[in-house]
Amino acid sequence: MKKLDINIFQAKHKTIHPEKGRVLIAEPFLQGPYFARSIILLTEHGSEGSVGFVLNKATDVYPDEVIEGLFNFDGELYIGGPVSSNTLHFIHTLGTMVPGSIKVTPSIYWGGDFEKVKELINSGAADRRNVRFFAGYAGWSPGQLETEIADNSWIVSTLDDKVIMNSESTTIWKESLASLGDIYKTWSNFPANPTYN
Repeated sequence: MKKLDINIFQAKHKTIHPEKGRVLIAEPFLQGPYFARSIILLTEHGSEGSVGFVLNKATDVYPDEVIEGLFNFDGELYIGGPVSSNTLHFIHTLGTMVPGSIKVTPSIYWGGDFEKVKELINSGAADRRNVRFFAGYAGWSPGQLETEIADNSWIVSTLDDKVIMNSESTTIWKESLASLGDIYKTWSNFPANPTYN
């Protein structure tokens, strides 16, 4: 019998450093209600820490059920992370139409004038393809995210802006991990509960 010189539980990560606009893909062994099998868009990363939003943890609540004056928005409200879960945040592709927005990627912006976003949605100029709402956010103190990456909790990667804004929350983790190839494709097929085989 030939001995294989591989360990499917460890992968050699490409050296991609975290920065604004990149995504964190949870490794399949990361547990917990917020981060297990999660994909996080980093909207801020620097010497003061990091901020991001979990893209694939949808709730059973619709934003127009909890946001006063918002009508007929058919998108979901996502759990952005465990920090300040009673606060509302949003990303969008409306650019300078929303004053005060922070550019995160070539076409995705974070925050800005909330009343203007509501106005654009209510007038039909924006919808779930342009805006995503989050309750709470994911946050890391200075150096904390780098430590978690070194501990193999996260894979730093990139995603197309259209995938970030429009992907199905139930499949984005598996598809994003599998797209990295090699061992990651194997990881994408691991059962959520490792006792199942």
